[in-house]
Amino acid sequence: MGSWEDSSEKRKVQIIAQSYYARKEIQEAIFNFCKNRETVPRYLEGFGKRPDSLDYPSDVLTLAKKGATSFHCSEEIWSDPLKISTDMTPDQYNQIKTGWDFLIDIDSKFFDYAKVAAKVLIQALESHGIKNIGIKYSGSKGFHILIPSKSFPKELYGEKTKDKFPEWPRAIAGYLKEITKDKIDQQIINLTDKRELKQKGELTEKIYCLDCEKNFKGEYEINPKDEDLFECTNSKCKYKLYFKKNKRKEHRCPNCNFDMNFIGTTKRYFCDKCGKYKTRDQIKKEQTIKSQADSVDIVLVAPRHLFRSPYSLHEKTALVSMVLTREEFEKFEITMADPLKIKIRDYDPNPEPEEARELLIEALDWAKKNEPERKKYDGKALDLKGLTITEEMFPLVIKKIMNGMKEDGRKRALGVLLSFFSSLEFPKEYMEEKAYEWNKKNYKPLKEGYIQSQIEWSARNKRLPPNYDKPTYKELGVASETDGLKNPINYTIREAMRANFRINGDKENSSQEDKSPTSKQAISKK
Repeated sequence: MGSWEDSSEKRKVQIIAQSYYARKEIQEAIFNFCKNRETVPRYLEGFGKRPDSLDYPSDVLTLAKKGATSFHCSEEIWSDPLKISTDMTPDQYNQIKTGWDFLIDIDSKFFDYAKVAAKVLIQALESHGIKNIGIKYSGSKGFHILIPSKSFPKELYGEKTKDKFPEWPRAIAGYLKEITKDKIDQQIINLTDKRELKQKGELTEKIYCLDCEKNFKGEYEINPKDEDLFECTNSKCKYKLYFKKNKRKEHRCPNCNFDMNFIGTTKRYFCDKCGKYKTRDQIKKEQTIKSQADSVDIVLVAPRHLFRSPYSLHEKTALVSMVLTREEFEKFEITMADPLKIKIRDYDPNPEPEEARELLIEALDWAKKNEPERKKYDGKALDLKGLTITEEMFPLVIKKIMNGMKEDGRKRALGVLLSFFSSLEFPKEYMEEKAYEWNKKNYKPLKEGYIQSQIEWSARNKRLPPNYDKPTYKELGVASETDGLKNPINYTIREAMRANFRINGDKENSSQEDKSPTSKQAISKK
């Protein structure tokens, strides 16, 4: 049934696309917003080639005649979008990037929940002094809220704002999500009964250990467990004891050896961090509405991520992604996005200079305070079965890789480094510190999420780095003399053994010299 409906809607959007995009005001509205943005048409089977852009308003109709049903554009603004290449480094991207808009994507399975989230987020932006906000219906069950590039200061803390994409937009998105989540949750709960939310699967609950939050400065989630409560049948004892939920096995009292009666099943809270059961006053419960959790889409804050342009059709609904005024948003219903009923408005409001400065400063301050702490390696030399290993003992191929990659091969280089560190049993903290230091030296840094996943895998799966006779080091441009050794690990172990021998040998010689006569005594004895 669902597939029939989808195909029906697709036929509908195909039928109306050409006549809809033939309207001059629609072509102008899409072209004016998409100027200097990477703009890609979408066909039913997928997106067009990238990079691409619109040269003239009439390109919209030309592409629609070729089967395009919608148009998607970038958050970044470029001097020339056609110069974009996947091989470019961040610095090269910044050379042709002139700015970026901040976009919040609000989506939900339920339109009324998305509207609640949008309303609260708009109020939060207004409370930070932002008066010019772009509001757009997504065409399905959500909204897009936009703060134009011109709203932000050109520079802050000595850094050019245009060069801080996606870091600064991500900080703003995280900050807004944090300060609005409770209000959005409460308004959705007021809109819908809690029982109905649970039935819809929209209400989730997390339980945290208050002791761990206090002692370890973090929230450690507890998964409550169903356990059976038994009571001793001895009237003088009445000892109560919990057991893991089972098939009502008979239990004996550990105090008096009497039988124990089953009382009932209850939830118990055990914290893995501190290894203790918690009472209700030692935990906190946090209820979250799933629609709120997804209301600020940080995935959209990513390099070259595209979003539906204003006045594009939506493939699933055949409705228009239309721009709304603040007053229209309050009264908006989905039926108002009918292609035959829409009014054309500018989605790029003309902001006052730096009106989003306060928002940016507070967001960056919040992001700095909430940055996840990485444990730092204490710098101690590694003691491996009596051998002291330091970085001076690393082979030349590893030292070359640690200086950063000047061309492609970063993922293979990372694999070599992590296999080298894990084989020598360096702690995870050391691997993290060195991997992230190495990544900053690369011509183009890898994504931190990828690095962290590789560290986690390497910490669990120790394996030797490639042998010297493999083509890996030559392909990475770090090949060097091997001293006849088979593997980089052999070099480090050999150097550690030599150092160990020198230290122990000096101690032994020193000890023997203390016990033996001096050279002068030896001569006099002769």
